[in-house]
Amino acid sequence: VQLQASGGGLVQAGGSLRLSCAASGRLLSSYCMGWFRQAPGKEREFVAAISWSGGRTYYADSVKGRFTISRDNAKNTVHLQMNSLKPEDTAVYYCALDGVIWRIATTPNEYDYWGQGTLVTVSS
Repeated sequence: VQLQASGGGLVQAGGSLRLSCAASGRLLSSYCMGWFRQAPGKEREFVAAISWSGGRTYYADSVKGRFTISRDNAKNTVHLQMNSLKPEDTAVYYCALDGVIWRIATTPNEYDYWGQGTLVTVSS
């Protein structure tokens, strides 16, 4: 399984970015997908997760109401729409796939496959 994240960049506070994650090697339709982030000097933290069908979504409190996770199983992709960005959102963002079917996962240890990360920088 290969996951390719894209869409990161530099944006001013209050702005928006849309991250995308394209998967190859496995159909995503049976697996939970997640986004995590890691800021310099900090541990990787959960951002959002979406169930295999897209019917359930989960968010970290810090991004709730500002970020939206979505998926398109027909295109084998997952997206993270980030609005009202803050400087504290600056981090490398990773998409991940939980290799256990029909499970919702919100911790890094539960995920088996990771993308390479895409850098998001929010200036104040």
